[in-house]
Amino acid sequence: MELPDEAIDYHIGGLIAAPATDAFTPLAELQGKNFLTLSRLRGMLPLVNQVRGQIAAEREMSNPPAELRPLDAGFIDMPQKLLDQFRRQKEKSEVGRVIDLAGRLRAQTDRVVVLGIGGSYLGARALFDALCHTYHNELPPAARLGSPRMYFEGNNVDNDAVSHLLELLETSCVDPELPEERWGLIVVSKSGGTIETAVAYRLFRNEMRRLYGPGDRFKQLCIPVTGNPSKLRDLCVAEGIDPNDILPIPDNVGGRYSVFTPVGLLPAAVMGLDVRALLLGAAAMTKRFFEEPFEKNPVLQYAAVNHLLAEEYGKDIRVMAVWSKKLESVGLWYDQLLAESLGKIGRGPTPVTAVMTRDLHSRGQQFQEGQRDKVINNLIVKNVKTAPQQIGMADHNEDDLNQFSRRTMPDLLRAAVQGTNQAYSEAARPTADLVLPQLSEHTLGQLLQMLMLATVVEGRLMGVNPYGQPGVEAYKKNMKKILQSAGNQPA
Repeated sequence: MELPDEAIDYHIGGLIAAPATDAFTPLAELQGKNFLTLSRLRGMLPLVNQVRGQIAAEREMSNPPAELRPLDAGFIDMPQKLLDQFRRQKEKSEVGRVIDLAGRLRAQTDRVVVLGIGGSYLGARALFDALCHTYHNELPPAARLGSPRMYFEGNNVDNDAVSHLLELLETSCVDPELPEERWGLIVVSKSGGTIETAVAYRLFRNEMRRLYGPGDRFKQLCIPVTGNPSKLRDLCVAEGIDPNDILPIPDNVGGRYSVFTPVGLLPAAVMGLDVRALLLGAAAMTKRFFEEPFEKNPVLQYAAVNHLLAEEYGKDIRVMAVWSKKLESVGLWYDQLLAESLGKIGRGPTPVTAVMTRDLHSRGQQFQEGQRDKVINNLIVKNVKTAPQQIGMADHNEDDLNQFSRRTMPDLLRAAVQGTNQAYSEAARPTADLVLPQLSEHTLGQLLQMLMLATVVEGRLMGVNPYGQPGVEAYKKNMKKILQSAGNQPA
């Protein structure tokens, strides 16, 4: 499968201090205190390369020592393994099964609900928002090219939100003999014990059974993605779902690292995305990580500069500034990845997602003149998918835009990026640019794998295990105790 050269790049010039000179300026002094020096960055290289070697060794461990557990490093080689398996086994491979089951949902339904929380849905949601039409669910079927409308639930216990989606399904899907009035369900939970998703599954399963009746259609249109063993797997088998239609979540892949398993690949295939291109992008980034020197290695650069700024310069607010509305869900996916991986033992950066230029009119003031506790990583898409919208001339020029009549929306965005970065530099606010050539499956595969790898590198640099999320278990345990103590009586 041939793909164009779509390598993503990470530019760190906006957070490197200029070489010291005899000429003193207040700005130079500020930048010296808040920007990295090249000498300090070079001093990190031996440690960074050592960590890369450690991660290479960890992915081969079948029985890791206690101090490394949990060790969910299976995501690192997963993209290439899935591609190799697909080349050998085609439709019998895991990717082949994903494509086949996605084809079933695409052919037989007009709506698909994805149930999951955290890593069980955030990756799929990021792919949907980034790569599908911005108003995908509003388009007529022909314009969606066979892709069903997509909805995401089971990520909260919001009674009204769940009720509204159930009401939508009940009122729009009435005759199950009509494909345009059928809906399907993807339920994702590794353990099957997460209460938000489990409760949602019970509710949506009941609605499916009400619509489809006692026949086999429910079993055909409900696709579970889960671990083995798991409560969800046992429940689905007990309800008559074919075990061959239950897709696996590998034991050695944690939820927030699972986007390139059936957790993310099945919804992506239902959306009509090219899952092989996603995997090729991810595999290409893994290859760059292990083979490229620091100067060409976005994984190592991202981990090193952000780690230094957090640990040694007090920049522990990590802003992902996305310069496209379509990438907001990528930012939210990264929020979970960073927070759950590194927020441990009283340490770890705090992630913040900002959508530019929208949030320049809210958070922008804090970024520009607030506390000096932030590093801003701009996520920029170089080329748009659609024809550039030109401002154009108007008979009435009270808005004074005729002077820019030949400019386009991409021109405005480029000027906004440059102007904002210049303002940050002049205020000694460190920034870096993560540039995607365009929004495609291949570039998103690279981006998500890069951020996962960089998070693992940063965890090892900190001495924090980037796998596992012990803090998340506390609320689950307390929540179940409270529910059990209250019995079956409603509040």
